[in-house]
This record gives sequence, C-alpha cells and structure tokens, in this order.
Amino acid sequence: MSDIEDAERILNDPQVTSQHIQHHGRWNYAEGIGSSEAPRGTLFHHYKTDETGKLLKVNLLIATGQNNPSMNRSVMEVAKQYVKGNNIEEGMLNRVESTIRCYDPCLSCSTHAIGTMPMVVEVFDDSGAMIQSIERN
Repeated sequence: MSDIEDAERILNDPQVTSQHIQHHGRWNYAEGIGSSEAPRGTLFHHYKTDETGKLLKVNLLIATGQNNPSMNRSVMEVAKQYVKGNNIEEGMLNRVESTIRCYDPCLSCSTHAIGTMPMVVEVFDDSGAMIQSIERN
C-alpha cells in the first residue's frame, strides 16, 4: 500500500474523523509560564489547568499592551506640539498615526496605507468639556 493510499485510509477512518475524540494524555503540571520572541515584541504566556488538562485561565501579555503606556506618552507629546487652544489641524492625525506605527513593528501594520488609519482625536478643556473633535475614517 502506498503512502497516499495509507493517508486516504486514515483520513476516511470514522475513529479519526469523529467529533467525539478526546485524548487522555498524561497530566503533569497544573500551571505553565513561557515566553517567545516575535517580530512585534516578546509574548508572555501563562496557563492554568484542572486535573483533566482543561484550561481554567489563560493570560497573554502581548507587545501592543506592553507598549501602550509609551504610545500614550508619545501621543501626548504630539498633542503638546500640534494642539493650540481648541485648534486641531489635519496634520496632527498623521503625526499621531506615525507615532503609533513606531510601536508596532508588524510590517503590514506599520507600513500599509499611511494616512488612512481610522482615528478620532478629541480635545477637552480643564473642566472635562470637549471643545473640538476631528475624525478620519
């Protein structure tokens, strides 16, 4: 029997294609932590399971979340330079977009369609009242 015929036989086996298959592997640890380096930054994993291996908790710390405080600070610096009173100019949206893209080294996200990122910028006064809003879809 050839490899292709063997593969066909396995793929047509009802025990293999059944929706009611559960593997009973050896359970060894109830909790696992790991990390992996990726183009966007380090990804941290944290998993907890019950005694059957069913996931009870999954916590992933992704690069975008880790970069969020820095992105916020950078956007604030852009605002300090480009918001004068209640005046927001269209160019500010491009500066905010460029700032955010610096923290997302995913090539498709950081380089595609510059100037088209949907965005809303709102300016509030000291009392919390919105004094201007500019939007780009």
